[in-house]
Amino acid sequence: MTAAASDAPAPRRARRSGWWRARQLQGVAYAMPTLIFVGVFFVLPLLLVFRMSLSEWPLLTGDRGFNVPENYESITRNSLFWPAVLFTIQYTIVVTVLLVGLGLLLAMLVQEGRRWVAFLRTAFLLPVALGLASASLLFWGFYSNSIGPLGPTLQTLGLIDEPLSFFGSPTSALMSTVFLIVWKYAGLYMIILLVGLQAIPQEIYEQAAIDGANRRQIFRRITLPLLRPALALSLLLCVTGSLLAFDQFFILTKGGPDNSTVTVVQLIYREAFQRQNLGTAAAVSVFLLAALLVLNGLWFRTLRRGAEG
Repeated sequence: MTAAASDAPAPRRARRSGWWRARQLQGVAYAMPTLIFVGVFFVLPLLLVFRMSLSEWPLLTGDRGFNVPENYESITRNSLFWPAVLFTIQYTIVVTVLLVGLGLLLAMLVQEGRRWVAFLRTAFLLPVALGLASASLLFWGFYSNSIGPLGPTLQTLGLIDEPLSFFGSPTSALMSTVFLIVWKYAGLYMIILLVGLQAIPQEIYEQAAIDGANRRQIFRRITLPLLRPALALSLLLCVTGSLLAFDQFFILTKGGPDNSTVTVVQLIYREAFQRQNLGTAAAVSVFLLAALLVLNGLWFRTLRRGAEG
């Protein structure tokens, strides 16, 4: 009896083990399409980029042998590389400050359910639905003195004597592009920060008002600390997107005037499709990927320390 009793749970354990194994196989089957998609469209291209960055890789035909570390050494010898890096950083700082700041102002403006709030939210968010390339073409026409309304209208009113040159200087080209990006994406960051604002309990504000805190103290000591996750997400998205800027400058300025608005991604495009050297373009891509990984890693580490502190 004792031996039979000890052997009785064995079939149950076998059935339970088979059930768990079936569940695991079912989970793998559900995840397999995603794994295949990620492997084909992310992992394999990433490995190919690393392989190209270590090789002489012409765009069309030619020898594709290894040339380590020629591609990476040629980056520093490229006359456009460091100006492109500095310009990309400058553009990222300007856009991040304007987008996050304006997004927070708009979020606070439409936070309360007052009259016209629904209309304002829709109006601010509507440009986000427009593709970046389409928006860039729209603004290119808007800035144009031949087909755009701005320059001729100002001349007709007598406010200017000569047609405006929105892309005639590095500063005007940068600010004209920044205006496009702020117009298009301010509504997106408004929504992100609005969700963060609405997640803050109203009881905290009521208690602070009872304690005699003014609006500035409430904003600095309550709103900003509790809005930190939404601000962190906004900064991360804005910085990453700005460092990868391409469409707006390719369409509006084409890197001009005098290559003063060439971004790092534009440099990759030029190396790949104008100079037909995919090896060097891949090396610059690896450099940009490494910079993004380091930046995001430091950002998450800072956030973790702040949360623990």
